[in-house]
Amino acid sequence: MTSPESLDVLRRVFGYDAFRDGQREIVDHVVGGGDALVLMPTGGGKSLCYQIPSLVRKGTGIVISPLIALMQDQVDALRTLGVRAGFLNSTQDFEERRVTEAQLVAGELDLLYLAPERLRLPATVELLDRADVALFAIDEAHCVSQWGHDFRPDYLMLSGLHERWPDVPRIALTATATDATRREIASRLQLEDAHHFVASFDRPNIQYRIEPKTDAKRQLLRLLQTEHKGDAGIVYCLSRNSVEKHAAFLTENGIEAVPYHAGLDAETRASNQARFLREDGLVVVATIAFGMGIDKPDVRFVAHLDLPKSVEGYYQETGRAGRDGQPSTAWLAYGLQDVVNLRKMIDGGEGDPAFRRRQAAHLDSMLALCETVECRRVQLLNYFGQSGEPCGNCDTCLTPPESWDATVAAQKVLSVIVRLDRERRQKFGAGHIIDILLGKKSAKVIQFDHDSLKPFGVGAELRETEWRGVVRQLLAQGLIAVESNHGTLLQTDASADVLRGERKVMMRREPDRPATKPAKAAKDRKAPAADLPAEAQPIFERLRAWRAATAKEQGVPAYVIFHDATLREIATALPASLTELGRVNGVGENKLAKYGEQVLETLSSPEEGQ
Repeated sequence: MTSPESLDVLRRVFGYDAFRDGQREIVDHVVGGGDALVLMPTGGGKSLCYQIPSLVRKGTGIVISPLIALMQDQVDALRTLGVRAGFLNSTQDFEERRVTEAQLVAGELDLLYLAPERLRLPATVELLDRADVALFAIDEAHCVSQWGHDFRPDYLMLSGLHERWPDVPRIALTATATDATRREIASRLQLEDAHHFVASFDRPNIQYRIEPKTDAKRQLLRLLQTEHKGDAGIVYCLSRNSVEKHAAFLTENGIEAVPYHAGLDAETRASNQARFLREDGLVVVATIAFGMGIDKPDVRFVAHLDLPKSVEGYYQETGRAGRDGQPSTAWLAYGLQDVVNLRKMIDGGEGDPAFRRRQAAHLDSMLALCETVECRRVQLLNYFGQSGEPCGNCDTCLTPPESWDATVAAQKVLSVIVRLDRERRQKFGAGHIIDILLGKKSAKVIQFDHDSLKPFGVGAELRETEWRGVVRQLLAQGLIAVESNHGTLLQTDASADVLRGERKVMMRREPDRPATKPAKAAKDRKAPAADLPAEAQPIFERLRAWRAATAKEQGVPAYVIFHDATLREIATALPASLTELGRVNGVGENKLAKYGEQVLETLSSPEEGQ
């Protein structure tokens, strides 16, 4: 049974009447002094699972987080709630650190955020010895796993927390982990005996869509102009050059976009991240260096212009959309060259054979998600060991793809590869092999006399784009491979079975054009408040304008003041007093005292033009 203290903190500080699914059990367990490993999707409310126990238990909750660039925003958000929070990291000067350390030792902090590398410093360990520690929260715990997608060596030393402070409860939290990753997290952090809490990985408000890459820039622009005009979103690219190119392209086409990657100077990165958090409708084009820990609730889309390296990485990145529960889009364009490039990176990369096998397994799972003819959401849930029913809200449910018997087409591709190898001792890439199948007398075909090969021109029944789909899916199924240095195509051990007709090859049929049907719940969304009654929409916009001005004045993201969900409820309920306003979800005591009169004044002010 939930302790009265926990419910009181939930209502008084955070302004909520009830816990979300799964939160109550975790909070009770940690408040009682138990260790916990928590898997909960982005937007599921992980933070409350250690924030409330930190406020209920005696002492200060120590939060280990890799997100140095976001610690200030995290602390600002807590202080707005009336929580005594601080952080220690390399961005502070000596005096700022000295004051925070003094507050910790004096028992004047409820929560303290630390980067994991600070625990390497003996001074930090000695400081914590002098403090009264309520719990240790290890955020982004997948960073400890070398099987996972975002390994960080500094996390490996966190197993020492239990050895030095055996009586202090620990809670490790992550949004993405397969069973293998979860076991490794538990082992490395000595949490084998901890209670494991695994929430559903389903994010029903996110529509997953994956389409063949033809002209990625134009495909992205069409998505943003037709479905997400004026929306905040994140566009992921694998290279820094691609980030710069696509950010410039969007800006040239009237969409405000900024780049983010490790090659930018620290000041530019910090400025672009701050703009994304504080402004409405800004698009960030980024490498995967951006996004972990981003709490912005109204990200309406996450787009990938290159194939992610793993399902875990893809899931975590797409999970940054729709944290507020509103309809959002996870869109990916991928093509043959993506598969070739990633296969080459894995085969020619650093690391021992076991590491490369893990990377190859991750890529195989990602390719299976891309090429499935079944519900994408079901496939995602299955990857994380959970089951689900077809969702009716992903591209494969909305526009069911056809599968076809591609055995003969596969044999034709393999025949070209084999004849080039055996008859000419030559290897070529996908484009040249497709030219041979189509009977194209390109300069290279003529140069190497490949128009005399027996398979020349045998593939006229398919278009070039369809042949590229065949080659892509052969790579995805492991029926051909990529030579790591030059990107040429090779046979695999499984190729012979196909050539002999002993293995049937089924493939996903390439659509004439990609489906662009938006999410059912988002079809008629013309503005953030479209789910409100017509009379409430102008009130909601007035509240948003007040919030934006207040956030700018205080130098914090708008959602730190109030989330859109809270403003929607205020616009609908029209509270006439502080007491009534205090009953709205998300309005805790401190926010009521700080902003209550301003909200009531905004509600009572006449609309412009009247």
